[in-house]
Amino acid sequence: MSEYNEIDLNSLHAIVLRETESDSIQEIDPNFYRNLSDFIGDLKKQEFDGIENKIKQSLINMASELTSLLLQNRLEKTIRSDDIDFTNLTDEEKFILDAEEKKRERTEMILAATINGKSKFLESLSQTHKVKTVVLRFLKNVDEIVGADLEKYGPFHPEDIATLPYENAQALITKKAATKIHWED
Repeated sequence: MSEYNEIDLNSLHAIVLRETESDSIQEIDPNFYRNLSDFIGDLKKQEFDGIENKIKQSLINMASELTSLLLQNRLEKTIRSDDIDFTNLTDEEKFILDAEEKKRERTEMILAATINGKSKFLESLSQTHKVKTVVLRFLKNVDEIVGADLEKYGPFHPEDIATLPYENAQALITKKAATKIHWED
């Protein structure tokens, strides 16, 4: 494993190549994405002029493309597999797959409720989701609005942060008046 601790463009390319040439998920350093993030972050911090800056930007673009290719390839292998082997997955990949599992469970729940005539359950889910709150950062001025929960919100100014019902938040995001932010306690 020690060969993967030091990340550079050549080692990243070798890892991506090894992954794409195999049908199974290859073992990589558990800290791979963090090390890669440090490598790309360090590249971005370096200041150059002229041709050296263009070379740096090309290196960043190549590293970003290789990273995207690697992550997509590893996740597709896992999703296609009937028997997921979590041993070679990083914590970041497991985090993504956890959301995939929740998506599958929700799909099955809606399908089962629909097929089994549980319209009250579906109505309850719909209402709960409609008023579920989302944290937003406003990009534009927005007048006072009445939320899906019938509460009044606003007015808002650029850079304001607010929690709004999901339905209203999605409408503002679609209009590019606000952007969703992830808020952790």
